[in-house]
Amino acid sequence: MPIVTLSTDIGEADYIVGAIKGQLLSADAANNIVDITHQLSQNNYQHAAYLCNNAFKHFPQGTFHIIIVNLFESPPSYMLIAEHRGQYLACPDNGILTTICGIRPANVLAVEVDTTHGFGVLACTGALAKAFKKLNDGYAIQLIGEPINNIKEKYPLRPAIGADWIDSQIIFIDAFENVVINITKEEFEEQRKGRSFRIIFTRKEMIEKLSDNYASVAAGDKLAWFNSADYLEIAINKGNMAGLFGLTGYTESSLKQAAMHNKLLYQTVRIFFGE
Repeated sequence: MPIVTLSTDIGEADYIVGAIKGQLLSADAANNIVDITHQLSQNNYQHAAYLCNNAFKHFPQGTFHIIIVNLFESPPSYMLIAEHRGQYLACPDNGILTTICGIRPANVLAVEVDTTHGFGVLACTGALAKAFKKLNDGYAIQLIGEPINNIKEKYPLRPAIGADWIDSQIIFIDAFENVVINITKEEFEEQRKGRSFRIIFTRKEMIEKLSDNYASVAAGDKLAWFNSADYLEIAINKGNMAGLFGLTGYTESSLKQAAMHNKLLYQTVRIFFGE
């Protein structure tokens, strides 16, 4: 049974998500459709990449992933389909593909969108539903679209690293206002080299030890731990870390807006290492 996942910034207030599922089932009634999220940030690709990557890696080989983010940055006359690590990703040509993959996949195809009746979301997803059906029927990926060499490329934010420090960015804030930073456990330990550390996230606030989980500290206390995706996360047990300390996801646009209105936004986290 083919698996198709949906990750979008559409929300679920209207009929669009349901209509997309109808298109997929009409194209192939055997499709097993899985919602990842419909609350992706339209303008924060780092947020989208974090959620998509850490969901997609748990799906079996051959899964189809539809990612709809910032679809109307320009009129979408085609959609991209790429093969990456044994799975298929379909998305607009706006940079989200390379942000998620971290590289430009070897096989990237442009699938034409029928714009006879306009450039709506359903025109784009309808084209993808037909393309997925062909793949399910055994067509080689090279036969479902036209190879495309020039695609828009954007890449994930990477922390800046010095001998005794790491400067990193906030890439995700969850519904409980826990804060995820773009440092993996492997990267942290490689730079730490067994040394003590200070995680500094405002001018005066810091954390100096790692916890195993939220229950490792008393209610109301701050903690830092590596979450199930192996990313560094800072939080308050039974509290709202982001809201209490004014932390927000990193985007260049929000930094510019904050500067224009003389507001202080904390979007980065610095880690210092000692002996």
